Amino acid sequence: MYFDEFELNYTVKIDSAIIDKQEMIEFARRYDNIPLHTDEEYAKTTIFGQLIAPGVMSFMSVWAKYLEVDLFGEELIAGKSTKIEWHKPVFAGDILSSEGIVTGLMPRNLRNGIVELTIRAYNQHGELVLTDVTEAIVKRKQ
Repeated sequence: MYFDEFELNYTVKIDSAIIDKQEMIEFARRYDNIPLHTDEEYAKTTIFGQLIAPGVMSFMSVWAKYLEVDLFGEELIAGKSTKIEWHKPVFAGDILSSEGIVTGLMPRNLRNGIVELTIRAYNQHGELVLTDVTEAIVKRKQ
């Protein structure tokens, strides 16, 4: 989709992501090896009472589902930035549903513009667990 075709508040539904416990632990051991993510006995002593998923893993699970939407298609030039906020912990077995909303449109030049996309992910209880704001550089029609 070209930059010129987007409108503010354009919304896309993203398929749900399921947080698999074994994948969560493997990811944590490789990229975020702290006891809160890898040691069940330790996690029981924390305010969470159980293992929580690494934040980046939670985001990447949602992001992988977003990429299946292929919102920008061949008009995507590159990513520019991303900012992730985590609001609630994500646990093994959680089902994250999400949506992407166009929250900003900034023309750069005659060839491209920046589309700001905000992704909000909710757990199966309807609680907001993370928000991501990504800027993508997208081709303009010529």
